[in-house]
Amino acid sequence: MSRGLPVSLVRLGRASFGASLAAQEGCVRRQREGAGPEAGRLLLWEPSGPVYTAGLRGLGGEAEAEAEAEARRLRALGAAFERVPRGGLVTFHGPGQLVAYPVLDLRRFGLPLRRYVAALERLAQAAAAALGLPRARPRPPPCTGLWVGGRKLCAIGVHCGRHITSHGLALNCCTDLTWFDHIVPCGLEGKGVTSLSQELQRHVSVEEATGPFLDAFQEVFHCTLTVSEEPWS
Repeated sequence: MSRGLPVSLVRLGRASFGASLAAQEGCVRRQREGAGPEAGRLLLWEPSGPVYTAGLRGLGGEAEAEAEAEARRLRALGAAFERVPRGGLVTFHGPGQLVAYPVLDLRRFGLPLRRYVAALERLAQAAAAALGLPRARPRPPPCTGLWVGGRKLCAIGVHCGRHITSHGLALNCCTDLTWFDHIVPCGLEGKGVTSLSQELQRHVSVEEATGPFLDAFQEVFHCTLTVSEEPWS
């Protein structure tokens, strides 16, 4: 593969949601400041514990008091709950997920936001196919992400400010899917969730999925990843 735009790879390993957000803020700040020659940064991590997150549309239109009661209910399950500035409704992050936060300057990639989201879907689809699941597909709007039939395999929720993207996608590798039973994932009634492990009927770890995911990222975004040596703590 020919060399493309340079993108720094930031690997946090297993991390808390708070640590991932702090690292992402650092990535966004450096990208906006033009620190380094990179066209972007790709932050990868696996949640160290369960957390429900609500995007810009919150928990689905409830009044604030009802939304706070719902947040308390979810915390009582033993998970954290966080509001985050991304698209989408409530979803779940936990161990066994590969979470990617691409922090990209869309001007460098020549991508409007809708085409960027479509590129993330192609990325997830290519990674799933490389792992042995070619039947995973995107669905027409209003659905986003990657699906196997009516079951969501990969959730997507992004933010873009001053042409710089943040947040991104979460690919279920060996996630405990019972956590999703307590919410309507992304506000889509009647839809289920699934994982690579469930669909392939074998254990697929985050570590196994990472290599194909990174290969697909470079292919889809026509870029070259190099491991970042910047401090992100």
